[in-house]
This record gives sequence, structure tokens and C-alpha cells, in this order.
Amino acid sequence: MDRLKTPLAAAFLRLFTVQASWNYDRMVGLGMGIAEEPLLRSLRNGTEDGPAYRAAVARGAQFFNAHPYLCGLAVGATARAEREGAPPEQIERLRAALIGPLGSLGDRLFWVGWLPLLSTAAIVAIALGTGWEAIVAFLVIYNIGHVTMRWWALSAGWNAGMDVVAALRHPLVQRSLRVVLPAMALVSGFCLPLAARWLAQPVPRGPALGMLGVAAVGLALLRWRPRLVTGLRLGLAAVGTALVAGWVWR
Repeated sequence: MDRLKTPLAAAFLRLFTVQASWNYDRMVGLGMGIAEEPLLRSLRNGTEDGPAYRAAVARGAQFFNAHPYLCGLAVGATARAEREGAPPEQIERLRAALIGPLGSLGDRLFWVGWLPLLSTAAIVAIALGTGWEAIVAFLVIYNIGHVTMRWWALSAGWNAGMDVVAALRHPLVQRSLRVVLPAMALVSGFCLPLAARWLAQPVPRGPALGMLGVAAVGLALLRWRPRLVTGLRLGLAAVGTALVAGWVWR
């Protein structure tokens, strides 16, 4: 296992780019194949043109669609199955069977639970008078959580191989769901009235006119220069300008 530390680390780092080659034909399949490749190099038998290696890499890049934070579970499991010589048909069935559970589990754990929990907690903190520290805390805690889950998924998949279904019943996963979802609902309940009260405070005339001017300019640019200015670019520019102006004003 010591000799696998470097391939596992390489696969882990590549998992952060699993969506970089996203397309409608294979979804995140190409990214999965790229992430799995370091774990398949022992199949080369001294040459990169080895048939077993090439076939395994090709299978790893086939269609796959699941939550990006949990894709490592499938990467580790299928790579381990390839190394142990499992039949190709069995490996393909394993990949297909993991799509639904990993997508559903990841959406519930992160998009419905972890992300709303921390974002609403940050809003509560800001409404209670905390400044940029709440945003920094949100970014740090959120990223620690999803990076930890990415590493656990890859390691659990590699250790389990074809028995990867047992990893989905791991106490870490089940306890996380039992804690995160109710906590998200609780914090959201606090967030709504506090945020409403905070937003209902009167805005001084100067900032109000400034916001109105920014909105008017943005609307004009979106209408007259649609190829140059998009909603995302305009939003990022407005946020950046607000941060700089707030820092200078302070």
C-alpha cells in the first residue's frame, strides 16, 4: 500500500478537475478517466501501449454522472477492480450502478445540507453584526468539509473495490445526513427573520442612488453589448467594485 500513496495522491488532485472536461455525451466521464489513470499504471507491464492498461483507461472515461465530491468513490472502486482482474462487464455494471446513489447522496449531503447550512449561518452572523470574518469562516469550513469528503470517498472506494456498496452505509455518511439536514433547517429558520430585519433597515440616499446607477448601467450594457457583457461578468464586476469601494470608504 505504501507504493500506492503517490498514485492515490495524484488521483485525488485530478478529482478537483473532474468537471473540467464536462460534456453532454459523457458528462464527467472524461474527468473520471483522467483521475483514475494514475491508479491503473501497474497494468502497463512496462509499456503504455499495454492492452489491459488501454482498455481500463478507456472504460474509466465512459459515461458517468454523479456528484463531483463523491466521484472518487467510483474512481477508487473501479480502479481496484481493474487491478484485481474483475471482468470488464462487471466493472461497467458497477459504474452504472453507482451513478444514482452517488448523485442522490451528494446532492442531499452538500447541495441540500452542507452548503445551505453554512451559507445561512454566515448570513445570520452578518445580520448580527459580524463583518468579513463570517465570509472567511464560511469559505474555510465549507472547503475543509468537501475536501475531506473527497479524500474519504477515494480512499473508501479503493479499499472496498467491488464491495463499494458497503462504503455508502459507512457511519460517517449516515451520521452526516442525520446531523446536516436538521441543522440546515434550524439555521435557515433563524436566518429568514434576521436577514429580513437586516435588509429592511433604511438605506442612505447616497448608496441607494449608487446602486440604482449601477443597475441602470448594467441593464444598458446587457441590452446594447450582449456579446461582451453577461450577467455573470456584470455580477462579478459589481461585487468587486463594491468590495473595493467599501475598503476605500472604510
